[in-house]
Amino acid sequence: MKVILLQNVEGLGQAGDLKEVANGYARNYLLPKKLAAGATPSLIANRAQRVAAEQRKLEKQAESNREQAERLEKVTLTFKAKVGSQGRLYGSITSQDIAAALRDAENITVDRRSIELSDPIRSLGTFTIPVRVATKLEPKITVNVVDAAAPVVPAAATLAVAETTQDVGV
Repeated sequence: MKVILLQNVEGLGQAGDLKEVANGYARNYLLPKKLAAGATPSLIANRAQRVAAEQRKLEKQAESNREQAERLEKVTLTFKAKVGSQGRLYGSITSQDIAAALRDAENITVDRRSIELSDPIRSLGTFTIPVRVATKLEPKITVNVVDAAAPVVPAAATLAVAETTQDVGV
């Protein structure tokens, strides 16, 4: 007997699958427990529409994930933190801090558990941190940690200082 599964059935299939099962299994177990329905032509047509709608939904979600990954790839966050004498931070920067900064600064909502930060950041510097948006889709954001007590220097001046330091060091 052909049935369309209404719920996931272990060992048989997922909800929406069209399966051929023994008559007794369908009559005595699947149909009374409302786990399946007989495969009538109208239900088969309805199933095809549900499958197509599910496919469109998955494609839309994949496109949304790609757009978010592109936005995240361009993000650079800067945290100002108090620093001790050896360059270690008082406190640390966690995935929760990064998620809050993304939400506030860039208006991008990301769950803190999807930020792949193995250990909290406890030192000054620039860090590249992957963010899991979907399976096989992990854009990397750049996180700069600077000393809160350091004077703010424009980017052009920083570049000029970096070039002169390189020349002197050679």
